[in-house]
Amino acid sequence: MNPQGPVKTQILKVPRPFRLESGDTLEGLTIAYEAYGELSPSGDNAVLIEHALSGDAHAAFYHEGARKPGWWDPMIGPGKAFDTNRYFVVCSNVIGGCSGTTGPSSLNPATGRPYGLTFPPVTIRDMVEVQRLLLAHLGVKRLRCVAGGSMGGMQTMQLFADYPFFADSFVCIASTMRHSAQQIAFNEVGRRAIMADPRWNGGNYYGDVPPEGGLSVARMIGHITYLSERMMQEKFGRARKGKDHTVVFRPSFEVEHYLDYQGVSFVRRFDANSYLYITSAIDNFDLVSSISQVGRFRGEGRARGTARDAMKAKKGLVVAFTSDWLYPPSQSREIARFFSGLGVAVSYAEIATDHGHDAFLTDTEAQSRLVGNFLASLPA
Repeated sequence: MNPQGPVKTQILKVPRPFRLESGDTLEGLTIAYEAYGELSPSGDNAVLIEHALSGDAHAAFYHEGARKPGWWDPMIGPGKAFDTNRYFVVCSNVIGGCSGTTGPSSLNPATGRPYGLTFPPVTIRDMVEVQRLLLAHLGVKRLRCVAGGSMGGMQTMQLFADYPFFADSFVCIASTMRHSAQQIAFNEVGRRAIMADPRWNGGNYYGDVPPEGGLSVARMIGHITYLSERMMQEKFGRARKGKDHTVVFRPSFEVEHYLDYQGVSFVRRFDANSYLYITSAIDNFDLVSSISQVGRFRGEGRARGTARDAMKAKKGLVVAFTSDWLYPPSQSREIARFFSGLGVAVSYAEIATDHGHDAFLTDTEAQSRLVGNFLASLPA
C-alpha cells in the first residue's frame, strides 16, 4: 500500500453465522476495516488498533478527497510510533457500530429492514471476537501489539487477557477495567436523553428523521467528561458569543456554543441506537469478572496455568493523563497492578496535561515517544 496515497475502508463479509456472547447469532456479518503497511510472510508483524466509542476503522492517512486524516494519524505511519515500514497495522469498526460493521442500523437479512432494537446486545468480548475473525482472514498469525485508548483500551485488555498466546504485548491508554457508578451514570443520562426524544420511536426511526436532539444532548454530556475543568476554563471561561443576550435560554456563552457544535456535528455521522448499544457494552465491561466466568484463558485450548506462564514472556504499557477525570490515573494504576500480578512486565506512565480524557487523541507527541520506545524494547 502506498502510504502517500489515499486509503479506503474495506468490507469483509463473513460467510458463516457469528455467535455472540449472549448466545444470539448474526447472519451476514460485515466488518469494516483499514490496513496499513505490509504483513510479513510469517504473519507475525501485525499491530491491532482499537478505537474508542465514537471512532471507526479510519485510523490513519487520508480518504480520497478528505480534508482530515484518520483519528490517530499522528501515531500511525512511516517512522511514527506505529511504524508502517515495520508493522502491518489494522483497525476495524466494532460490532454494534455504524461505520460499516454490522450494527442496529444494518439491514436484517431475515426482514430486509434495519435491525433497530431487534439487534442483539453486544459486549467488549464480542468486539474482540469479530476482530479475530478479521485478523484470521488477513493471515495474521500473531499480534506484535494490540493498542487502544478509552473503550479501545477495554478491547485491548480483553483480547490480551483472553488470548495471551496470540498477542506479544499491549498498550492501554486512559482506560479502566470496569466502570464506576459515576461513569455508568454519565452514560445512562446520555441514553435517557436519546430515548426521551420522541423521534427515537422505540428505536424505529430509520427512514424518518432520527432522534437528533437526544443524540446531540448525549454527545454534549459525554464531551464534558472528555475535557478537564482547567482546560474548559482557559478555553472558554465566561466569554460570550454575540451581542444579543436578551433572548431567554438561547446559548450565549462560548462554552454553550461549543457544546452545541459538538452535538450537531456528532449526529451527522453517528447512529443513536449504536450509541445505546456501545455505551451499554462499555458499562457492562468487567475484565476480572469476564476472565473468571470463562474459567480459563482462551486460545488454543490450553489450560489457565499454561497461559499464565505464557504471560510471563509478555509486556504491557499503561498510560494515563493527570487531568483525566473520566478515567483517572488511579484506574490505570489498577490495570498495571492487575497485569503485573499475572506476570506481565508492565510499564506505567502518567503524562502531565490539561487536556483531560481527550489527551489520548491530542497529546500524541508524548504518547509517540512512549509507544515507540516500548515497541522498540520488545524481544525480536
